[in-house]
This record gives sequence, structure tokens and C-alpha cells, in this order.
Amino acid sequence: MALLSVCAVACGTDESRLPVQRWQDVVIGVETRPAPVVVGMNEFLVSGTRPPRRAAHDLLVSIRMSDADPWVQSIQDGHTGVYRRALNVGDGPQTLQVRLKHGADETVLRYPLPRAAATSN
Repeated sequence: MALLSVCAVACGTDESRLPVQRWQDVVIGVETRPAPVVVGMNEFLVSGTRPPRRAAHDLLVSIRMSDADPWVQSIQDGHTGVYRRALNVGDGPQTLQVRLKHGADETVLRYPLPRAAATSN
């Protein structure tokens, strides 16, 4: 099951992946569902990997869309290094903020999102 979760993140479409960033010894990747993002609710998958390809399952990951929004803790997907959460994406330029905590250390990474497509119901 854990392998399937990791593969789902690793095998996502290029359209769903945002550029990876590094914090300490962890490579942080973000994917969106759907891809590309749409106006409305979107799921964000944050993955953490340490060399050599070890899951960073000991992080506390929270996300938000703006400085005015409260931090929302992501749900850890087992010990796979994958953390999930859905957030509302508005129209116009958006930046996903990812707060990482490991022990007493903390940082915030920012991921500019491509312009959200309008949804058709």
C-alpha cells in the first residue's frame, strides 16, 4: 500500500507537479489534483524525500493559500513521506505556502501556481 502511494505521487503528470525545492536534507515536491488547478477545491500532495530515496515521514506539514489564511495541517499518508490536504483555490494568481516543521526547525516554502482554470458544472 505504501508503495502505491509513493508511486502515485512519483508517477503523476508533469502538469500536476510543481518544481521541487530543498529544505535541510529533504527534497520537497508538490502535486495538484486536478491538474492543472481549477477555481474551487483542489487536493495538494506534498512529498518529502531524503537521500537515497528515503521517505521523510517525520515532518509536520501545513499548507495555506495566503498570509491571511490559517495554516491547515496536512494528513500524513502512512510512513510514505506523502502529506495531503484540499484547499480552496481562487481566481487569479495564487501561491501555495507549505510550512514544514521537524523538531524545533521550521520553514515556509512558496509554490506559485499556474492560473486556475474556471470550473464548468
